[in-house]
Amino acid sequence: MAAASPLDCATPESGNVVIKTEPLDGDDVPPTLRDIPVKRDPVVPLLSPVSGPQPLRWSPDHRLAVCTSSSLSVLELLNDIHSSRQDLSLNRTSIPVPTQTHKLRVGPPDELSRAVQKFSLDPDPTVRQSFLADTVINPSVGVQSGMKFASWSPLGCDSSGRCLLASLTLDNRLTVHSSRGHLEWKLLANLTEKYGERLKKQGYAKKDSNPPQADLLDLAELQRRFRMQTPLKMEWSSVYTIKKVQADNSCVDEEMVLLAVLMENGDLVLWKFVLPFADGDDVVFYDLIESGVSRPSDLAWWEYENGNQRMGGLIVGSEVGPVKIMPVSLSKVKGYCTLRLPVILWKECDEIAAENIRCFPVIHPIHKTSCSLIVASRGCYIFWCLLMVSPDGLNIHNSHITGLNSLPVVSLAVSQHEVAVYSCSMDGWIKKLTPTFTESSIIFKVEDLVQPETLTGRWIHGIAVSHNGTYVALVSSPGIVGSFHPIHKNYQIHFLTLKTPEAAASLLLKSPEQNLYKTADLLDLVKWQVLKTKRVPASLQEELDRKLQEVDSPYLWRIKLFLARVLHLTLQVPRTEHKWKPRRTVAKVLVQDEEENEEDAVERVGGEAGGVEGEAEDRRTEVQSLMEAAETHLMRDHMKKVLGVVYLNTWVPQNICIPTCGLMDYLSRDPTDKDSEVLIGHIRKKLNKQTFPERCSLCQAPLPFTHCKQAVCENGHMWLRCVLSYQACQTLTFRRCLLQDCIARLPEPEGKRHFPSSSSSVSQACHPQRQPSPRAGAQIHAWHVGSFRFGFTRQNEPQLRSSSSQLN
Repeated sequence: MAAASPLDCATPESGNVVIKTEPLDGDDVPPTLRDIPVKRDPVVPLLSPVSGPQPLRWSPDHRLAVCTSSSLSVLELLNDIHSSRQDLSLNRTSIPVPTQTHKLRVGPPDELSRAVQKFSLDPDPTVRQSFLADTVINPSVGVQSGMKFASWSPLGCDSSGRCLLASLTLDNRLTVHSSRGHLEWKLLANLTEKYGERLKKQGYAKKDSNPPQADLLDLAELQRRFRMQTPLKMEWSSVYTIKKVQADNSCVDEEMVLLAVLMENGDLVLWKFVLPFADGDDVVFYDLIESGVSRPSDLAWWEYENGNQRMGGLIVGSEVGPVKIMPVSLSKVKGYCTLRLPVILWKECDEIAAENIRCFPVIHPIHKTSCSLIVASRGCYIFWCLLMVSPDGLNIHNSHITGLNSLPVVSLAVSQHEVAVYSCSMDGWIKKLTPTFTESSIIFKVEDLVQPETLTGRWIHGIAVSHNGTYVALVSSPGIVGSFHPIHKNYQIHFLTLKTPEAAASLLLKSPEQNLYKTADLLDLVKWQVLKTKRVPASLQEELDRKLQEVDSPYLWRIKLFLARVLHLTLQVPRTEHKWKPRRTVAKVLVQDEEENEEDAVERVGGEAGGVEGEAEDRRTEVQSLMEAAETHLMRDHMKKVLGVVYLNTWVPQNICIPTCGLMDYLSRDPTDKDSEVLIGHIRKKLNKQTFPERCSLCQAPLPFTHCKQAVCENGHMWLRCVLSYQACQTLTFRRCLLQDCIARLPEPEGKRHFPSSSSSVSQACHPQRQPSPRAGAQIHAWHVGSFRFGFTRQNEPQLRSSSSQLN
């Protein structure tokens, strides 16, 4: 089944379009303090100017990519549970612009050099000027340096379950990166090089595979070969599930994502990435679509989903005005329908470029059907188009919003959770457009986003909205000061709140994703309120307790534990003195105007301090008990999940590495937990009295399951337990002294020292000056042996992070 062709589509009726121009009732009410966006610190300075038409892109995993002239800077939003600072916690990394020169290959080098010499000295001025004005073809103009565009893939595309990052430089180099390690980026694929090799094998032919009739000495052919492999923009599709036939004719589900690349000649090149994507050799050329747009300007995916029916296409904008959707054919995707012909969204050639195209799905509140809303900037105006699929075909309603800005719109951002569009022009004005659906049209309510005074008079080069619409990030530079442009421009990234903490807390409790990681921006705003007020809002606490009584959800328990931990941070006594500072021995004498009895003053002050300290201690004890109760509840729930995995896999006893008996004994301590009692009864019957005890790798003594975080044998050897499988980590990679918090040195190849195999020898490796007795090591030092990754705190103290174990 295919969607209706453009001939069957309903023609847009201008009479049905309603644009709000007069204020409605209540619009003249000034905004309250709760509605004004609040600036969040820190303000991040950029070392280089921003570059590219759209310099900011926010990813689904809460990372902000900033295109600059020297690198692609990435800011990652973190929820640091160990920090009581009210500033945003950001990790800053960068992908530098390659220093080596990149040149597109269009044919033999000797033939290309002859063509360059011919056209640069051509007697015809039209040919010569056309060649010299082309910055891609003419090498004498110079190579531009910087980032042009960045695009984030959906969540779960790389090997660690995060987003892939596609970057495009100003010298037309398209690459795909992933963050493998901590604050580390790795180049996975160079798509420009791959596509150049493919074109070279095909003789730079078109899609019909007919060889070109002219050579590089023809200017039109030279321009065609350059423009067919010069990327302008790229966009990721959503994740698709396809059927893959194996060698034994069985079918398995396989996930993939497509990267669409818009070329300068209007071609759309599709690349297929099989998920999880970890190797650059796995990227496959998928399809080539000729859009027919001679001067393309922007690109976006259109994806429609209603029940089991799915459709998709690529929205292509033009520098001369028209906007249309190109069909994309996807085979082996269940329920996917392909458009018959391209769909024209706007056909007027008015020489106004369509840029900043955004497309997002919405639910029509009147018809109760799925539809798509497309917005784009066209000069000072904003073009919008509503697509609705009905039994009669594809209905199109479109129009323009005028009178918003005096300067052209430089950036558009969309918040899908509350269906709002944010636009900004270079003069610094940011508008919020909220659509209201009627029977057959849309009414846009336009509001000015009130900005802090620190942004007054600054130019804005781009904006981006976080995943859940909590924050808006904008990049700015100094504007005109005293009728003059500044000599030196400092580019900065600012963060503003778009929601109140109360609204963020409500969305956090109602989140359909049930994942704290995916709602990190909402969680950060709630944390900020708790740190400021030093208490959990009563409305949030009551709503959370009410929902926990209705549904015992681990997601709600994690929110409760997070709030208790943040509140516990605010109750910590601040450190008044530093250990590295010398203590003062001379006491200062305070001169008071009125003398009072010293003993009475001491008693009164001591009593007040004791009372305040007692109340604070009682509150800390109460919060600590809440934390322990939430941790215990979540830990027991996870133990039940682990035992459920054991129950389904006890037919392979030799591969079981989970302390099953220890977990069952630990859960059976609570007689009120009936679910644990039933699960333990089923497992004991299936295990048939088999036990799989853990033993210490140093002395072979049994490791009893007395604690969920650590295991201690009878000889004093201490091992940390994995947080996933509760197995004692005993892999011999690094050794850490849990008493002295130090790291044993690795064996040196040229030295005679070997890697210590007992606790006493390990103690000697940490403290060579100490000569312990044979039994002193086991009594003084307890060692954890396991696979770790090194990290460093601000005081350069070594930390260790346990690697995740897999459940067999």
